[in-house]
Amino acid sequence: MNETLIYTIAILVGLGLAAAVILYFVAQKFKVYEDPRIDETEAKLPGANCGGCGFPGCRGMAEALVKSDDISALYCPVGGAATMKSVAEYLGKAVAEKEPAVAVVRCGGTYGCRPRINTFNGARSCLVEASLYGGETGCTFGCLGNGDCTRACNFDAIHMNPETGLPEVDEERCTACGACVKACPKQIIELRKKGVKGRRVCVYCVNKDKGAVTRKACSAGCIGCGKCVKTCPFEAIALENNLAYIDPEKCRLCRKCVAVCPTGAIAAVNFPTPAPKPEPAAAAQETTIAQQEGGEQHA
Repeated sequence: MNETLIYTIAILVGLGLAAAVILYFVAQKFKVYEDPRIDETEAKLPGANCGGCGFPGCRGMAEALVKSDDISALYCPVGGAATMKSVAEYLGKAVAEKEPAVAVVRCGGTYGCRPRINTFNGARSCLVEASLYGGETGCTFGCLGNGDCTRACNFDAIHMNPETGLPEVDEERCTACGACVKACPKQIIELRKKGVKGRRVCVYCVNKDKGAVTRKACSAGCIGCGKCVKTCPFEAIALENNLAYIDPEKCRLCRKCVAVCPTGAIAAVNFPTPAPKPEPAAAAQETTIAQQEGGEQHA
């Protein structure tokens, strides 16, 4: 009995050792080498895992940065230029400079501009509503107002304004990750460069209907009149499918298009408020006083 037990234990120990040796050689044979720089690069990234870089997470971005000889096409919108510069210096690679961007909601159709013609009683989701019909207003292109974009944002940078019914972007918190862009079924949210001091001029409309149809559906929509195109001295505005679009690369922020837009579909943001012009009577009085003071000094 004791000999049988000893033999059994010896056989089991031998099988265990043999299996261990086999597993060791198999592991060495199929071992996958991972560059240790991937961990270091991932540590330099913000860890948001938002997908704004085009990869499912920061780990995927780190692997691409390490394995790619040319990283000029790779960019982390959350970390921005500072993070990319730090990564490039660590990896000894060159990275292209990229201007900061921000999400822009290209719809000015507030509650007051777009009259409701029906009521949607389904799930409060833009994706669901867009898959069923055009929306509660006559404009089938504009914001549905159900807040899919706000729920998609991981940085609490976009909120629905209850007074206008439109989403508003907090530019200080927005990282331009693009999550809200992907979440909007109407494709009214666009990533645009922030511009100098955050100043931008943009057409806040995506309606491609003819002018008369657009005007009936929304008083703030682009009617495709082309006045902005003719006015722009930098050829930064194009008119296609009854809709004007301002190229942020060509726009020089002169704001001449804002002044001639008949519906107010073009707006300038983050510009200083101009000082109010004095009343004609007050201006004439100030001129008279100045002339009198000048005459007294001359005398």
